Amino acid sequence: MTGKELEWSRGDRAKAAAKLMVGWVALLWLLEVVDVASGHALDGLGITPRTPSELIDVVPAAFIHFGFAHVAANSVPLLVMGFLAALGGLRRFAAVCALIIVADGLGVWLIAPAHTNTAGASGLIFGLFGYLLVSGFVERRPLGVLAGLLVAAVWGTSILVGLAPTQTGVSWQGHLLGLVAGVATAFVFKRRAGRGVVQV
Repeated sequence: MTGKELEWSRGDRAKAAAKLMVGWVALLWLLEVVDVASGHALDGLGITPRTPSELIDVVPAAFIHFGFAHVAANSVPLLVMGFLAALGGLRRFAAVCALIIVADGLGVWLIAPAHTNTAGASGLIFGLFGYLLVSGFVERRPLGVLAGLLVAAVWGTSILVGLAPTQTGVSWQGHLLGLVAGVATAFVFKRRAGRGVVQV
């Protein structure tokens, strides 16, 4: 196929990104419904630090929440930031999210306080914030810079509050690690000049 045949229009990419993120957020709500209906059986998929058997929960923990208020707090920022990040291509977005989730989860497993159980999409959200904040500058893309400034204006204060170690019941470690992972991911997946920018 030619490059034009493979190329998606901006509208196609926006629709695909929107469908993906609506489905992702819907999945989080569905999982919480199942969790409540099962007597919170899914809460065990959170990460208990430095327990070898808990390493298998590094990825599932990003999809589990402790109550509907927890899911609600994460839904809008995940929906918006995920949509903006996914506009760069679904394959790229999947790789970005996978790296953030794994890096953040492993970091939580290593440094979170003993006897805690950490779960939720906020580590990914902080990671997407970091990714969007710097990727436009790293790749010198005006629209990417604009997207980064937009998320900084809307969620910058909340991000700073989420990094404070004084909050009870909030994993500032997971937030910080997610943010660092997101910034690093922007460099790892930096597009080379002259390469095609349309991905699926």
